Amino acid sequence: MLSADCAIDHSLPPVLLLYNARVEAPDRLERERRDQRLAIRVSLMFGVVMMVGKLAAYLLTGSAAIFSDAAESVVHVVAVSFAAFSLWLSSRPANDRFLYGYERITFFSAGFEGAMIVLAAVAIIYAAIHKWLAGLRLEHLGMGTLFVLAAAVINAGLGWYLVRTGRRTHSLILEADGKHVLTDSWTSFGVVGGLCLVLVTGWKPFDPLCAIAVALNIVWSGGHLIWRSATGLLDYSDPEVGRKLRQRLDELCAELGVQYHGVRFRTTGNRLLVEVHLLFGHETPVGDAHRIATQVEERLPEGFEIPAEVITHLESLEDHASVHRAEHYTGRPL
Repeated sequence: MLSADCAIDHSLPPVLLLYNARVEAPDRLERERRDQRLAIRVSLMFGVVMMVGKLAAYLLTGSAAIFSDAAESVVHVVAVSFAAFSLWLSSRPANDRFLYGYERITFFSAGFEGAMIVLAAVAIIYAAIHKWLAGLRLEHLGMGTLFVLAAAVINAGLGWYLVRTGRRTHSLILEADGKHVLTDSWTSFGVVGGLCLVLVTGWKPFDPLCAIAVALNIVWSGGHLIWRSATGLLDYSDPEVGRKLRQRLDELCAELGVQYHGVRFRTTGNRLLVEVHLLFGHETPVGDAHRIATQVEERLPEGFEIPAEVITHLESLEDHASVHRAEHYTGRPL
C-alpha cells in the first residue's frame, strides 16, 4: 500500500520506487501513531486541569455562565477518555474475527463526543433557567472572569494543536476532540462576555442568558459531530474524493491501456478503501492482466493524502454484460 505522504523520487526505476515507498510507509505510520498518542494524552491532562479549575470558579462565584463552562469541561473529560480508548483500539491490527481491523471505531467515537456535547447543552439550559427562577446570587465575578478568560486562551491553543495533528495524521478522533476543545474555548469566551456585561451594567440576568446562548451554540457543534459520525458509518462517498479518484484512474488506466468501471470507495476514518473493476480483452493473457491490475493497486494511492488500499476485479471486455445474470454495477465517480 502506497501513500501520498511517502517521499517518491520519480527518477528512480519503478522497482526501487515501490521498494522505497513500502519501506517509508510503515515508519511514517508509526510516527503518526506516536503523535496521536501524545496529543490525546495532552488533551486529557489539560482537560482535567480545566475541569477542576472551572468547577472551583463556579463554587467561588455561583455564576450560571461559569457553570455552563464547567459542565462543558466535565463532558470533555468523559469524551476524551473514550476517545483515548478509541484511538488505542483503532490502531490494533486486523485479526481472524475483525478482518478489516478496528478503524471504524473512529466514527463511533466522534458520534459519542457529539452526543455528550448535546447532553451538556441540555444540562446547561436547565441549570441556567433553574438558577434564574430561584434568584441570582453572584459573588467574586472579577476573579472568576479572569480565570475563565485564561482557560479560553489555553483551550484555543490546545484545540488548534489537536485539529492540526488530527488532520496531519488522518485521525478523525483527534480532529473531533480538537473541535470539541475549540467549542469549549468559544464557550469560555462567551461566558467572559456575559460576565463583563454583568460587571459593567449590574444587570444579573445577563449571566443566565449568556449561559443559554452558549448552550445553543454548542448544540450546533455537537450535532455536526453526530452527523459526521452517521455519514461515516453509512459509508458516505465524498464527492471531492470521488473526483480525485476518477481523475487518477483516467490517467493511470489510459497509460496502462485498460478500461475500468464499477468504482466504489469508502473511508474507515484512517484510510481509504477503493474497489475498481478492470476490463481486459480476450487476447490478454491472465499473467499480463494480473500484472496491470497490480500496478493499478500499487500506483493509485499515490494521488491521495490519506493512506489507501485498492482492490481490483478483472473482467472480460467483450462479453461482460452477458456473463452477469443480475444487473451489475458499472458506475464511476462523477
